[in-house]
Amino acid sequence: MGGVERILLIGANGQLGSDLRKVLPAASLIPLTRADLDVADETAAERALAAHAPAWVINTAAYHRVDDIETKDALLAYAVNDAAVGRVARSCARRGARLLHLSTDYVFGGGSPGNPPRPYPEDASPAPLSVYGASKLAGERQVRAASPGHIVVRSSGLYGIAGSAGKGGNFVETMLRLARAGKDIEVVDDQVLAPTYTADLAEAIARLIAVDPPGGIYHLTNGGACSWFRFARRIFELAGLAPRLSPTTSAQYKDRAPAPRPPYSVLANARAAALGLPPLRPWPEALDAYLRAKGHLAR
Repeated sequence: MGGVERILLIGANGQLGSDLRKVLPAASLIPLTRADLDVADETAAERALAAHAPAWVINTAAYHRVDDIETKDALLAYAVNDAAVGRVARSCARRGARLLHLSTDYVFGGGSPGNPPRPYPEDASPAPLSVYGASKLAGERQVRAASPGHIVVRSSGLYGIAGSAGKGGNFVETMLRLARAGKDIEVVDDQVLAPTYTADLAEAIARLIAVDPPGGIYHLTNGGACSWFRFARRIFELAGLAPRLSPTTSAQYKDRAPAPRPPYSVLANARAAALGLPPLRPWPEALDAYLRAKGHLAR
């Protein structure tokens, strides 16, 4: 990266943004929080690019309260995940900056062919099940239409040290809080993904930018796959907790989580591998590192 190309980071105090701030070169990084740049402001991106003249823009801003989007916030989701993304992408194209935009495994419907199913490559056809997934797919298309040099990075099941302000933490912290409160815990066992530690994702994004990659879509997730139930079980094993944990199904959980989720949304990280970039470590190792960093690991 050379330390000379300026990188403008949108959403710098979020779960992923906080980790990106740790790995991108400080001398060339322009970290902007929502207070600095609100993507809902129709002229904010253009003003920021004019002021800072970055070579790269990384957009981590999104509205991702999946169930609220399904039941009442569809317009807000499209405003943030689609229309605002389009404005950022077009501003970048006009100013000669490359955009790296974050997207999600929820653009897929979980109908991967094969038995067992195969991870989705970058060129697989999206088929979102939820309004959230549809809004994120619309944003991806805005990015790709604005410039062939722009990049979309899809990931899945994010959790990080900073937590997600929009969701009040992350899945790992929610599980630990419920366990320590002595709650009975039900977790779906029929949604399979690759949960991803944002510290690992941030490092992978920094490596991707450093090689000046071709434009297009890239999948970046921790290795392997598990259900949310298996993920929860491993959290408790590592933390030395033994709550009353039981598996449930998406259908049984629908009253509490009305937005449909893909039953299988594991992503094949093929394009990064083709560039010679190292794979992210397996999800159990990443989870161990997260719990250690947060002081949750059983001694």
